[in-house]
Amino acid sequence: MTRFLSLSSGSNGNCYYIGNDDIALLIDLGIGGRTVKKRLSVKELDIEQVAMVLVTHEHLDHIKYLAGFTKKFKRPVFTTSKLRTVLEHHPVTRGQLCGCVCETVPGVETEAAGVRFIPFSVPHDAHDTVGYFIDFFGDKFTFLTDLGEVTEDAIKYCRQSSHIIVESNYDPYLLAHGSYTPELKKRIMEGHGHLSNEQTAELLKLAFHDNLKSVYLCHLSENNNRPQIAEESARAALDSVGGTEVSVYALPRRESSQIFMI
Repeated sequence: MTRFLSLSSGSNGNCYYIGNDDIALLIDLGIGGRTVKKRLSVKELDIEQVAMVLVTHEHLDHIKYLAGFTKKFKRPVFTTSKLRTVLEHHPVTRGQLCGCVCETVPGVETEAAGVRFIPFSVPHDAHDTVGYFIDFFGDKFTFLTDLGEVTEDAIKYCRQSSHIIVESNYDPYLLAHGSYTPELKKRIMEGHGHLSNEQTAELLKLAFHDNLKSVYLCHLSENNNRPQIAEESARAALDSVGGTEVSVYALPRRESSQIFMI
């Protein structure tokens, strides 16, 4: 039985877990080590079972604990070549990844410990941001945690997955009338920032297929979104294309989610 769990989701930190009784992986490590271990332990999950880390990009809310985890557990860390170079010079990870980084190529499948995955490029204001299509022993996921617009690759991999983890970052009205500076609002909205609820809804309509089982909305803005608004937007989009049986969950920001049994 495959388990999916969000340990944290949002600009305060991102970390996601997929595992079974024998092996697990993490996507990003953007919260502190004690928090990671505590939140796994509370769910009766063992950090020692984590066999690898997949990294999406170098922003601090995605790599805060990457160096500490790698130094302690010596597990492989998968990144693209460009991102590897960035991490080698990043103040949080410089000189601390212990030779554990393994390079991947966008669009090319990698297999490690029986898990198959494909990174694919997405538009975001980092050096080399990727999403992931993951085949975890037959359970197929697409992760899209930070991207400024919907791409053909994003749609393609979502159409192959039974489980989609996708950001639904902001409500346009709340962002427009909120306290962010004009420069920050522009950065979020203009193609290399984050997806709005409406953009995520459109992605779900384009990506829906008969084998889609669940959608997990991640990276919700604390200031410019509400879980209920995001869920209602995604729910309406799926219902409009016949996806009434697909489960929709907005993942919490500052705490772990429940364990979802896949």
